[in-house]
Amino acid sequence: MMLHALAAGVDFERYFRWRRERDGDPFVVRFPGFGGAVFTGTSAGAGEIFRAPVELLTPPLPNPIEPLVGAASLILARDERHRRGRALLTPAFHRSRIAHYANVVRDSTHDELNGFGAGPAWLSGTRVDARIAARAITLRVILEVLFGTGSGSRRVEYTAAVVRFLNAFSGPLMLLPALRHSAFGYAPWDRFLVARDRLDELIDAEIAARRTAGADARDNDVLSMLLATRYADGSAIDDADLRDQLRTLLVAGHETTATSLVWALYRLHRHPETLARLRTELADAGPDTDPLELSRLPYLDAVCQETLRLHPPVPIVLRRLTGPFALRGVAMDAGDTMGVAVPLLHSDPRVWPDAARFRPERFLDRRYGPAEFAPYGGGHRRCVGSTLADFELRIVLATLLMRTELALTRHYSRGRIPLSVPHNIATGPRAGITFNVVSHQGHSGDSYHNAM
Repeated sequence: MMLHALAAGVDFERYFRWRRERDGDPFVVRFPGFGGAVFTGTSAGAGEIFRAPVELLTPPLPNPIEPLVGAASLILARDERHRRGRALLTPAFHRSRIAHYANVVRDSTHDELNGFGAGPAWLSGTRVDARIAARAITLRVILEVLFGTGSGSRRVEYTAAVVRFLNAFSGPLMLLPALRHSAFGYAPWDRFLVARDRLDELIDAEIAARRTAGADARDNDVLSMLLATRYADGSAIDDADLRDQLRTLLVAGHETTATSLVWALYRLHRHPETLARLRTELADAGPDTDPLELSRLPYLDAVCQETLRLHPPVPIVLRRLTGPFALRGVAMDAGDTMGVAVPLLHSDPRVWPDAARFRPERFLDRRYGPAEFAPYGGGHRRCVGSTLADFELRIVLATLLMRTELALTRHYSRGRIPLSVPHNIATGPRAGITFNVVSHQGHSGDSYHNAM
């Protein structure tokens, strides 16, 4: 069992392909400390899981990410608590509300390009780490969406706290619960708890200040909306639950999108013909196109969808059963766990011909059902922030490509595709993927030609 767990941790996708080839579908995977799960990677199997009766499904516990998001998180909530939480959060991420953040996304990207983010300005000759830049952009966006932090010291405080918090939750802590013990303040678990406490202090202070000042649902940030919203029985969310929901949104709301952005840039620059077609679409739209309109461009959409197909940021979807169920003819009982192996689902040759190839055109040729394409999960527990993630990915990618010309560094421009490994709540490239800036078009239209 330990060898299987290690194999899955080193190369998740390869391990799952091997298991399907050896054992067929579905198959069982066991992980130390978390039990086992029956996995499927077919659209028929995914459909059975996503359409299963709501009352039969709960999130599995123990859960690797519980220390990150908290016990009250929507990701881990069950039964009536989940229904109430989802009803509260869903309006905050409705498409019509998300559209108000288009300029926030674009401006956050401009700030990173101009040197007001995590790294230097993207001038000609500069080498950039796409993962560092992507995380900086998406973190600025989610902070503005949640709290309306603006450009002051609050954003700086939040940024430092979130980065420290996420860096403290290492892969071993996530995958090996036995390591979650204190050792006189010096263990990795101790460092994680200190970082989590600091982030919670900031969130708690934000909640208290808003309650004192009086929240207004007309404000654009999510916190104001949640404070002003009521459950169906007229009650309001309490501070402890609100903190866990906000911490969940901070973690899930930027790491997953950042990872997808890195993969999109990588795939495009490994496929020059695809990059050229997308650049043509963006050029036809024009440099002054409203970012909301950019997000609706068809080939840009196809590129982002194909990136999510090949690199789903959360590669497994798990459900724990509260009663008997049959998955692809395999009888299961209450307490058993079943899951969708999303990389297998997205490479099923019966749905995806030439599945290993990066070919965005497949998303122009046809529409795929929710049991065929599920980068954000499916059923009643589909990611509540998926609309924001899609919206942000398209605007950031378009803005970067319209203002820069990049080239993959030699290490990444050839050879094998980097392995995808767990990073907190998402999986992504083991190391940051680096690019050289060939040219940079300034925000005002001025070109920069300073070699570095």
